This record gives sequence, structure tokens and C-alpha cells, in this order.
Amino acid sequence: MNSTRLLAATAVAGAAVLALSGCVAKADAAAGGALAVTSTADDCAVSASTAPSGTVAFDIANKSDQVTEFYLLASDGLRIVGEVENVAPGASRTLTVVAQPGDYFTLCKPGMVGDGVGKKSFTVTGDAVAVEGPDAEQKKQAVDLYAAFVKDQTGQLLPAVQSFTAAYESGDDATAREQFPRVRAFYERIEPIAEALGDLDPRIDYREVDAVAEGLEWTGFHRIEKDLWVPAHDALNADGETPAWKDWAPSTPAERATYGDKLIADTQELYDYVHSDTFTQTLEDQGVAGISNGAIALLDEVATGKISGEEDWWSGTDLNDFAANVEGSKMAFSLVRDFAESKGDKGAELVTRIDAGYADLEAALATYGSLDAGFVPYSQVTEADKRQLTDLINALAEPLSQLTVTILE
Repeated sequence: MNSTRLLAATAVAGAAVLALSGCVAKADAAAGGALAVTSTADDCAVSASTAPSGTVAFDIANKSDQVTEFYLLASDGLRIVGEVENVAPGASRTLTVVAQPGDYFTLCKPGMVGDGVGKKSFTVTGDAVAVEGPDAEQKKQAVDLYAAFVKDQTGQLLPAVQSFTAAYESGDDATAREQFPRVRAFYERIEPIAEALGDLDPRIDYREVDAVAEGLEWTGFHRIEKDLWVPAHDALNADGETPAWKDWAPSTPAERATYGDKLIADTQELYDYVHSDTFTQTLEDQGVAGISNGAIALLDEVATGKISGEEDWWSGTDLNDFAANVEGSKMAFSLVRDFAESKGDKGAELVTRIDAGYADLEAALATYGSLDAGFVPYSQVTEADKRQLTDLINALAEPLSQLTVTILE
């Protein structure tokens, strides 16, 4: 989807919610308030192992010396029900979800790599949470619109990947390099959907340093990227320490065929999932909280990898990923914006701050290019520019982090 089409879809979606907006019913509140989570280097302590169904909040305090993440996982231990990323040492963040009855796991991931620590069982008791009241129709339409957006993005991603890998496998590197940032935009707008499916996102989108750290086979976009932008023999990897050519060499034609075909297969798996009844039911179970948390997660993606320039380390196309994450985040926000705004003066003030945050960040990004016309290489972004962008991300992230809990009040 090009920017024009994306913005048109956003406007239509926002108008649909606005037309139906009204009194938003209060979700059931979890008894006893938020659960305290303490993330350390080797544990993930949660103040309770059970909670009643409905709105459940986790207050995560990072007591380790590394940036950490917190996950609420489904009963299979793979699918992500809710997550908070990029919690700095000494900082606190809140995850708010609408939890249906069932068995789950909690987990922290200090350093944001590896299998995580402190994985524990977590049970949600009580009755299934149903959306009722005068806002039920609006909430269902918001979920349906977000599902349509995700399906549209994967519907464009799959043929774009097929075209991209055909160029790569045939050795037409110039064409593949041109297509690389454009293809990735479809994925980056909906990345949390793939991240919720266990090892699918690692297969599609892991950087080399992450795959090595977790002992995984390195495949996907970034494996192909390194072939297309072969590093100098004295270059270092994204960790700033490992030689670029350590345990790596440019792929042979046969290896290119393997990596290209695998990326197509993994993208097909994502496409099949978002067109399945399981995906529909998952979105319905998560409700508007799932959409809101998706908006937050996409901005976390920018703060975690894109702003540092570590995502597209060899191609320098990080600003394309950056912009696509922001577009996807804003799209999700547009679908729940009116639910937040209906929460009185507090909600209206929050929406005003979020609107301003997106506008300021988009204006800054526009000085470097656009998704349609292309962005400057990330190497041309100065340290002062990165600090400015970081400040704008933080200015948006602070009110956006309050979005889900405000909607569910």
C-alpha cells in the first residue's frame, strides 16, 4: 500500500468510528488493581499467579541493568497475548489487556534476546468477557476494520516478496535492492501480528546478531539484505564488535534460492494466518485493547531498533522501516481514538497530545524523504538528528502508553 492509499484507508476507518462514537461502556476491572512485575537479570516475579477475567494490568519495574521486555503468553507458550518492550533499567511500564479465562505464562526477557527468564504459569478465572452495551457495535467495527487493514497489507506483501526474491535469486541485485525497502514497508506496518506467532517473526525479520545470540538459523529479509549490500572485509556487524565476515560468506546461487523460497513460504504462512478463523477470533478476543496495544508496540519497534540504525545495518534503509512502523501505529490509533476521546476531559487531553505527537514525528521524518519517493540513507542522519527524532519518539510514546488503560476505564 502506498502512502496515499494508506492515508485514505486511515481517513475512512477514522470516519467510521467517529460516526458510531458515543458513550463507551466501562470494561470490567480486575480485582485488586494492577499486578506488580519485577524484572531482574534472572527472574520475572509477578505479585499474583491468577486474576479474574476482564481488564488486567501489569506494572513492570525493571530492576536489572539491561533493557527488558515483559510478555503474557498463551497456553502454548509461543503466541503473545500482550507485551511491553524497551523498558530501560530503573524504569517502569504498564501492560493492560482484556484477559479471557484460561491458562497463560508470564515471562521477562532482559537484554531483549534469548528465551527469557522467570517463565511462570498464570491463570485467568471467571467468565468469558463479552462486549456489551451501546458501544459494542462500534468496538466490533473497529476490530473488523483493523482485521481488514492487516489482510490488505499481507495481501500486498506476499506478491511483493515473490517479485523481490525472484530478482534476488536471479542475481538481479539492482532490482532487488530497489525493492527491498518498499517490500518491507508492508511487513513493518503490521509487525506485531507476526511477532505474536512464536518463531515466525524471527524467521522473517531477525538480524544476524539476534539469530546468533539465540542460536537460531539466520534467514529472512536481513539474510538477503547482507547478500545485496556485501560489507567491506573490515566492517563490523550491528553489535559493533563482531567482524562482518565471521562465519558468513556471500550466498551461492543455490543458497539464494533456498533463502528466497523460505522467505516466500514464511510470508505465505503469515498470509494464511491472517485470513484464518483463528486470527479473527484472536482479534475479537483482544478487542479494542489489542488494537491499542498494537499501536504502542509499533512505536516501541521504532525506539528499539530503527532509531539506532541497527535494523537495516547493511542497506541503511532504516528510515523506511521507521516511517512504516509509524504509519501502522497511527492507523491502529485512528481506530480507537474516539473511544479514548469519549473518556471526558482526561481522554480528550490524551488524544490531543497523541495527535500532536504523531504530527511532529511525521513532520520531522518528511525532512528526510517519504515512503513513496524514498528516504536518505541512514548514514546521512547526524547524531543531533537522531537525538531530535528520539525526543519526538519519547514525546509520543509517553501519552500513547496510556492509551489502552484510558480506553478500558
